[in-house]
Amino acid sequence: MIEFSTLETKCSYLDGCKTRMEYKYIENATMELNQALIERGWRRFGHYYSRPQCFNCKSCLSLRIDVKNYDFSRSAKRAFKKAEGLRYVIQSPTISTEHLELYDKYHRFMEQKRGWQYYNLKPQSYHELYVSGAHNFGKEVLYFQGDQLIGVDLIDFLDDGISSIYFYYDPDFEKLSLGRLSIYEQIILAKEYDLDWIYLGYYVENCQSLKYKAFYQPYQILQGNPNLNEDSVWI
Repeated sequence: MIEFSTLETKCSYLDGCKTRMEYKYIENATMELNQALIERGWRRFGHYYSRPQCFNCKSCLSLRIDVKNYDFSRSAKRAFKKAEGLRYVIQSPTISTEHLELYDKYHRFMEQKRGWQYYNLKPQSYHELYVSGAHNFGKEVLYFQGDQLIGVDLIDFLDDGISSIYFYYDPDFEKLSLGRLSIYEQIILAKEYDLDWIYLGYYVENCQSLKYKAFYQPYQILQGNPNLNEDSVWI
């Protein structure tokens, strides 16, 4: 395990704020270690685990959905109805030309819609972020309309839940509410496997791209930034 922290940089979530991240590089993480880190507020991308370590700011809150007490709303049922006919494949994470073109198309769209900073992600970088480090717990859920790939959901299976890593989709199918659908499908998966939680990553109340997570109630928020030798407390 290699541990390090970044210098302060411009925050991607809140205007006028600075961010600082702490990292752990773990080449051979076990499912047990992955579980322990995720439930303590770390996020996995490839072999890297990270969490905010910002000075004088606690806006990034780790949020997990209470699966056992979650009931699908009428809005969710409408999303399922719109998505009738989609095909799903769950497998170990992969990389293909389809993946890369869809990823690029989605991020060009989000640059226009939300002002995200666009950059062209090279195949090696995609592999390092989303394929490597998956071991026996990382999966991708592929969404197909006919034979066309229209969504990719990267997740980790944990002992007590599912960690939602990243989802991207074809903006031409925005009317299908694929972002919400991907979380609903995670909840269905968790219910099928008798898992308790969907770890959604960071909820930031004043960030347009992250505040939606509070929509999925009931949920819990992690208290503080516990170390591995400390218990995690979620309220």
